[in-house]
Amino acid sequence: MAEEDLTQISAGEFETVGHLLASSESLQIAFFIMIAGMIGIVLGYRKFSSWVGSQKFYYQKPHFARFLRRAVLPVFAIIFITIINIHIQTGFLLGEDLAIIEDNELAPEEIFAKILNTFNILVIGYTISHLIPISLIKRDKTILEKEDFDAWFEMRGFIDDGEDLFHKFYKWVPPNITPEEIEEKEFKEKLKTKEGMLELEQFRTTRGNPIGGYEKLIDNPFEEWKKSERAKYEKYYKNCITGNNQSGRKLKPGAKPDEIFPIDVWREEKRVNHYEPIIPSSRPPGYAKKKNENIPKSAKQILPVGIFVATVLGVIAWWGVDLIVLATATGGLAIGMGLALQETMQNYFAYILIRKDKIFVEGERVKLDSGYNGYVHKITPRVTYVKDALNESIAIIPTRQLVNAQIINYTQGNKMVPAIVDVGVSYLNDPKQVSAILVKVGKRAMNEVVDIKGKHLIRQIRCPYLKNNQPSCGCDKDIHVDINQPVVRFNQFNDSSLDFSVWVYVRDYGAQFKTKTDMRMIMYEEFKKYDIRIPWPIRTVYQGDEKREQEEINSLNDQRNEVIDKYGLGDLGRGGGGEE
Repeated sequence: MAEEDLTQISAGEFETVGHLLASSESLQIAFFIMIAGMIGIVLGYRKFSSWVGSQKFYYQKPHFARFLRRAVLPVFAIIFITIINIHIQTGFLLGEDLAIIEDNELAPEEIFAKILNTFNILVIGYTISHLIPISLIKRDKTILEKEDFDAWFEMRGFIDDGEDLFHKFYKWVPPNITPEEIEEKEFKEKLKTKEGMLELEQFRTTRGNPIGGYEKLIDNPFEEWKKSERAKYEKYYKNCITGNNQSGRKLKPGAKPDEIFPIDVWREEKRVNHYEPIIPSSRPPGYAKKKNENIPKSAKQILPVGIFVATVLGVIAWWGVDLIVLATATGGLAIGMGLALQETMQNYFAYILIRKDKIFVEGERVKLDSGYNGYVHKITPRVTYVKDALNESIAIIPTRQLVNAQIINYTQGNKMVPAIVDVGVSYLNDPKQVSAILVKVGKRAMNEVVDIKGKHLIRQIRCPYLKNNQPSCGCDKDIHVDINQPVVRFNQFNDSSLDFSVWVYVRDYGAQFKTKTDMRMIMYEEFKKYDIRIPWPIRTVYQGDEKREQEEINSLNDQRNEVIDKYGLGDLGRGGGGEE
């Protein structure tokens, strides 16, 4: 009986809305006009929404476009319902067919007007519940835009700026005191030339810090920078629609699947790719849509549901339904659903905690307590995907399990990862000479080991490119500890070899693998050049001519000693152990 009461609206002498409509032919006409009008508005809205998706402002101002899409339908619905309501309350639609009832009961037109007001309230609540998250997302994007500007300042401009945009906004001011790492005479000479000033601007101290400072040449560099970024996007959009792109064909705005990035996705792509230019049509069709779908949802997705539920409860109370009775009637159902959705809710709140505390994010390298090692591919409110580094498998773990699990994060806050190469050499080689040659191997690797974009994989105090008056590739950034590399260690006297290791620090976890491979290649070249021998395992009585071998090795003593004089002995020559 309680369930039946909840599914019906008590309206004075009318038991249900159907009875209310049956009481008046004019009300029926008004109701059908309203239904027909709402259907027309919905169909028109679909056309309007499709039109918005094909317009330029949809890509240039996506937040405004989302606002339009969310607000237009409710606005027209509210206006339409309000017009019908006014006609009903003024008696225009009902004419003389007004029911005469007692003073303590509502007239049919008043009841119907209240129903229309209920629709309006629900529409307004629904609209607000969706517009507030749009405003919050817009605020978050503004914060990210400010972070992009800070990155632009740190990098002294992006690659696609053109015409040295940074120095149009800022002027470098040299320090008044000569830096310790530069001779005073050299410092003053460099200040006299434009090239020297540029070299000093790019200079980094042994702590990785720049020297001098900057003063603004314009009043608001941030606003001017935003204009320059929008101009870049304007060029990107134009190249897409004119066919001046990688595919050579014109990309149609609003096409399905979408092939053009809206500006917020375009910024995200640049952010992920270290602010390198985005090439039009460089991604397969549908990538832009897929990129939007893969953007992790935040706790803001609960907000629309919460606001709309509060609106519905308010409307129910306005109609005179006792909320306590309603809660009692639905309490059993709620308990049952809670038990059924227990794991789902645990996953969801675990998801919120992971996002809020930033335990790990997409793209970071982690190791699970099960031993699985890979990159975080995607985090959802139900499961988390961790992809193997070699793309041979993917682990799917319920998100709730990751909150209490022991996870090793190789990426977060770790900008220096050791790359260690172990090697054993013959007992006939001088350990000091071997140490010096390994230092040379490390020094070469610091200069020569680069990624496909020409950026150094090994961290260093000062980027080698600066010696050629070129901008730093970033290998000297984010160094907040004292480093002196390469580090050479004489580890042990093994059965058949003297065991050494050479250490360098690379920029991230994945960079160590290419670095170690390239270092071994360099090591092979240097060992062959200086006759540093890697012995075979010794398991039998040695029958070689040791005296002859020693003479052969000694023949290159002078050259190896020159290496010692030039490169030193690394940590072996400084005394003291130090912490590793």
